Amino acid sequence: MGSVPEETAALDNIGDLVSDLREVYESGRTQDMEWRQSQLRGLVRLLEDEEEAIFDALHEDLGKHRVEAFRDEVGVLKKSVVDKLQNLKKWAAPEKAHTPLVAFPATALVVPEPLGVVLIFSCWNLPIGLALEPLSGALAAGNAAVVKPSELAPSTSAFLAANIPKYLDSKAVKVVEGGPEVGDKLMDYPWDKVLFTGSSRVGRLIMTKAAKHLTPVALELGSKCPCIVDWLDSNRDSQIAVNRIIGAKWSTCSGQACIAIDYLLVEEEFAPILIEMLKSTLERFFTRPEYMARILNEKHFQRLSGFLADRRVASSVVHGGHFNPKTLSIEPTLLLNPPLDSDIMTEEIFGPLLPIITVKKIEDSIKFLKSKPKPLAIYAFTRNEKLKQRIIDETSSGSVTFNDAIVQYGLDSIPFGGVGHSGFGQYHGKYTFEMFSHKKAVLKRSLLVEFMFRYPPWDETKIGMLRRVYRFDYVSLFLAIVGLRR
Repeated sequence: MGSVPEETAALDNIGDLVSDLREVYESGRTQDMEWRQSQLRGLVRLLEDEEEAIFDALHEDLGKHRVEAFRDEVGVLKKSVVDKLQNLKKWAAPEKAHTPLVAFPATALVVPEPLGVVLIFSCWNLPIGLALEPLSGALAAGNAAVVKPSELAPSTSAFLAANIPKYLDSKAVKVVEGGPEVGDKLMDYPWDKVLFTGSSRVGRLIMTKAAKHLTPVALELGSKCPCIVDWLDSNRDSQIAVNRIIGAKWSTCSGQACIAIDYLLVEEEFAPILIEMLKSTLERFFTRPEYMARILNEKHFQRLSGFLADRRVASSVVHGGHFNPKTLSIEPTLLLNPPLDSDIMTEEIFGPLLPIITVKKIEDSIKFLKSKPKPLAIYAFTRNEKLKQRIIDETSSGSVTFNDAIVQYGLDSIPFGGVGHSGFGQYHGKYTFEMFSHKKAVLKRSLLVEFMFRYPPWDETKIGMLRRVYRFDYVSLFLAIVGLRR
C-alpha cells in the first residue's frame, strides 16, 4: 500500500493516468489484433516466469500452500489465457446476422468492438486470478485497462504492480495500488466499464459513484451458496461426495471464497451418517496445518469467532470449533441446525464453519432455497434426475452444479457470475471477452431497390403490402420491386 505521502501522490496523479490511458486508446493502438495477442502472450510468460514469486506472495498474504495456489490461480488462469489466444481471431470476427424480407437486399453484421478504458477492482481471496482473468479478457477485447488490487493482500498487490509493467504494455495497462481512498478517487472519473469483485456493501458504493457518469458496472459479489446432499446409492458415491464437499469448503482459501459451500441441506436421518463421514475425511485430508490457508486478518478472525459468541450457535457445534488467534487459524467446524435467525445463517460465512440444516424430505430443500436471496451458486449431490430438474426449474442462482462444487469456476466454456443480490455480469473464457466488448450492429443496404410503401401518403393498400412483406410473402416482394400495387 505504501506510505501516506506515496498514496497522496497517487491520488493526485489519477487524473493524469486516466487521461493518458484515454489518449493511448484513442490512438487505436490497443485495437490492433497483434497487440492484443502480444498482451495475452505476455500474461502467459508472466505466469510461467514468475510462478515461484506468485506462490511466495500468496503464501505471505493468505498462507496458501503452493499446490492450492497453482490449482486455483496460476494453473487455471494460464489455461484460460491460452484459450483466449487460440480463439481470439474467431471471437473478434464480425458475425453475419439474418436480415428480414423488409430489408431486402441487405447484409447484417454484429461487430465486436472494444469499450475503451476499463477499470478492474480485484479481491483479496484469489488476488491473482481475480485480477488477471478479467484483465486478460479486457486486453483480448482491445481495451486499455487499470487494475486496482486489494490492499488486503499487500504482497500480491506489490507483485502485480512490479511485474505487470514488465510483461504488458505499460502505456495501456496500469496497476494502481492503495486503500479505499484510492478506489474512491478512481470512481470520480468516467470509465467505459467497471468490474468490481467484493462485498455487497462496497458494490453499492461503486454503483452509486458510477451512476454519476452513467458508467456500466459488473458486480461479482458474495452469497450464501447452499449444497443439497441427498442419500446416495453406495458408500463409494457418498465418500466421493464428502471428498468434494470438503474440497469446496475448506481447501479453497479456508472457505474464504464467494463460491465456497456456505451450508448443507440434508435429510434428518442422513445427517448423522454424513457428519461421521465428514469428520473422518477431514482428519485424513488435513494432517498438517499448512494444508489450509489462514484467515485473512484479525478483523475477519474476530468476525468468524463472533458467530460462535451466540450460545445457541455454540451449542450446535458437533465437530471442531477451535480458534487460534496467534496463527489466525480456525479448525474445520461442523454445526448441526444452528438457529436460522442467527448471524451464521443470515450472513455469508466466508470461512471454515459449515452449518448443516436438516429437512424432513430432501425435496423440502427447494422450498427452503426459494425463501432465500438468489445465491451465486447452488450445489447438489444426488442421482435423482427429477430432483435435479426441479432445482434447475424452480430455483434461481448464478449457476447450478450437480455432484461437485467450485469446479464450475474453472470452466471457460460456461459463464461465471451472479444474479440478483449475488451480482450481475458474466465472465470467464469467451464471456470475459464479451464483458469488455460492445456488439455493434451493422446493416448494409443497397440503393438499387426502393420500397415506396414505407413512406406517406398512407392508405390501406400499403398496410396490406406491409403485412405480406412481414410474413415473407415473396410475391409481394416481387410486386414491390416492379412497382406494382395490389
